[in-house]
Amino acid sequence: MYIFLDLDISKGSTFHTRGKQDKMVPLQKRDQFDNLEKHTQWGIEFVEKYTKFVKERSEIETNYAKQIRNLSKKYQPKKNSREEEESKYTFCRAFLTTLNELNDYAGQHEVIAENLTSQIIAELSRYLQEIKTERKSHFHDGRKAQQHIESSWKQLESCKRRFERDCKEADRAQQYFEKMDADINVTKADVEKARQQAQMRHQMAADSKGEYSSYLQKFNQEQNDHYYTIIPNIFQKLQDMEERRIERIGLCMKTFADVDRQVLPIVGKCLDGMTKAAESIEPKTDSKQVVESYKSGFEPPGDVEFEDYGQAMKRTASETSLSNSREGKEKPAGKSKGKLWPFIKNKNKLSLKLITLNSHVRNLIEGSGPEDFSHLPPEQRRKKLQGKIDELSKDIQKEMDQRDALTKMKDVYVKNPQMGDPASVDPRLSEIGQNIEKLQFEMQKFEGWLAEVEERMPSKSDTHRRSGLYETQNNTTVSTNCAQDRERPLSSPDGSYTEEQNSETQVKATPIPNTTSTTPEFDDEFDDEETLPTIGTCKALYPFEGHNEGTISVAEGELLYVIEEDKGDGWTRVRRNEDEEGYVPTSYVEVFLETNAKGAMTYI
Repeated sequence: MYIFLDLDISKGSTFHTRGKQDKMVPLQKRDQFDNLEKHTQWGIEFVEKYTKFVKERSEIETNYAKQIRNLSKKYQPKKNSREEEESKYTFCRAFLTTLNELNDYAGQHEVIAENLTSQIIAELSRYLQEIKTERKSHFHDGRKAQQHIESSWKQLESCKRRFERDCKEADRAQQYFEKMDADINVTKADVEKARQQAQMRHQMAADSKGEYSSYLQKFNQEQNDHYYTIIPNIFQKLQDMEERRIERIGLCMKTFADVDRQVLPIVGKCLDGMTKAAESIEPKTDSKQVVESYKSGFEPPGDVEFEDYGQAMKRTASETSLSNSREGKEKPAGKSKGKLWPFIKNKNKLSLKLITLNSHVRNLIEGSGPEDFSHLPPEQRRKKLQGKIDELSKDIQKEMDQRDALTKMKDVYVKNPQMGDPASVDPRLSEIGQNIEKLQFEMQKFEGWLAEVEERMPSKSDTHRRSGLYETQNNTTVSTNCAQDRERPLSSPDGSYTEEQNSETQVKATPIPNTTSTTPEFDDEFDDEETLPTIGTCKALYPFEGHNEGTISVAEGELLYVIEEDKGDGWTRVRRNEDEEGYVPTSYVEVFLETNAKGAMTYI
């Protein structure tokens, strides 16, 4: 009878007596170590993949915050620039607030990146090391138990084969003994020898059977422990490890969302700040600020009188007109040429002031010009001078406060010599005194300029008297037309502007003269039939389109003759040929005056 082992984990280990089977079912097919090893390795790789995902998200948040900060910094107002002066407008202040809030908004994305790194990436990296070590230990124990049961199985197979061999040898010895015992020709000694051999074989078979039976019981016990105790415990540990891994992944995913949720209140405050800044914009206030900043103090020009060219007659114009004339000057109509009346030199500068008004405003914004701000329009000059006086007053008061403090300190030193030497304060007092004298001198200088400006600016009564010279509706129409007919602000590509250098900033209104009489301020410039002599040449640095009467258009690089140099109002009179001449901005040309001709200009 042959005994074989059949194992089934679901039904336990049992002994079965089957027919004549030659082989047992391999033990290594009964467990799932290979599949479990693959699954747990895949779980660890998933943790590594999720860690990498969070790390890349953290890098994105960091880079985004950096770009937002750079953007906010790029558009922050620069010191000592025009953008700093623009902060007086509500929309500029709102934009500055938006930039600051955006900077705080970028800080919250940095917080997200830091929390992702500390709360998820660092924790998962540490946990990965722990789970790898634990997994390795469990599979090591499982492999060890598997090797032990396989070794026991091999020993059982060896005992079984030996028992089978001994049984066969015992059967053959028994058959040989029976054969020898039945043969009468065999001696009794041979029969006895065969009997002893058979008995020895049977004893060996019995010993092999006992050893096989004993080892079989031992193997069955070890196998039972293996499949019902050792392996289940290892599998349970692997299952606990897998559940902890899944739980940790779930917690990290929850933390991933909480990190964003934690900064939402502050992000909301940043967005509320941007909204509040946008709502604080006041268009009317900004428009009033523009009016206050660009108010020049110039008075609008008066009416332009009709000039009748049908008869040879004197041309007359009021003092409030765009041109002046000289008394008693009269020329035949046939000899008169195209006149440059809007640009008569050294008399009425009003036309040039209107043309260069925007240039003055630009100079005001850029802060360039002489110390007395004479390049600015009257109103802006007055504001600048007043601001300078206020600044000097503060500096003087500051120096005086320091002087008073040092004087008190000196008195204390005089009364208590042990506290200090009174003479040690004298150098500083002397220095402060000199500073005060310098500041007071500067203040007197600016006050004088301010008084000069205020004297030249028209009073309210002057304005009312002037308004009586023409009706309100005509005033609006003429002012608009004059502004449209003037040349646009003169500027060169490098940003320079023509400036009015004459300190004259206002033409006072007077009653309109009788058309039959002339004023003594008429000049021969108005009627210049004679050709002015050439005093030099010039080269056009930039193209200029002379749309106004009295100007001449020039192309870049064109060579022209100079017939009248700049008198301080930013215009130079040039000639292209005998019939084409006019004024061009001085900043647009490079003048080369003849040595013997400079200052030799005559007025006819």
